[in-house]
Amino acid sequence: MSEIEELNSRIMQALDRVAQGVDALGDGGESVEALKQALDEEKTVNAQLNERVRALGERQAKALEELEARAEETAGRMSKFDEDLQRLRRANGQLSEACEALRNANAEGVGEPHLINKAMMAELEALRAARTAEISQADEIIAALTPLLDANDAQTEETA
Repeated sequence: MSEIEELNSRIMQALDRVAQGVDALGDGGESVEALKQALDEEKTVNAQLNERVRALGERQAKALEELEARAEETAGRMSKFDEDLQRLRRANGQLSEACEALRNANAEGVGEPHLINKAMMAELEALRAARTAEISQADEIIAALTPLLDANDAQTEETA
């Protein structure tokens, strides 16, 4: 009979341990729910961050496209400005040559009307080329100042 009591005692101890384990699992169930809720919150935060990254990427791509367009536009204006300066240099070279020929003719005492006409035409071309170069330069200055003025206007509107 002592074996039965001993076995009964061992069974009771085992049942106590099982009950303690079940109680521990009950407490763990609450922590599992808390962990699931925390995981869901982290998933939400992660989705929000991914959306922000996507929005920033789109904004950056748009800004890059705008900058590339402005760079291309500026390159076109600079090319035109360079052409105008080359034209001005050629016209000034022609004017210098015509003036030199006119001075030489005057030094010899021979006033040749075609040299005077040639000098006047060269001078007119030089003036036209200078005017065109000045307009190109003014356009370049305006193009450089326009974004600054737009930014200033936007800042003024924000503070108002």
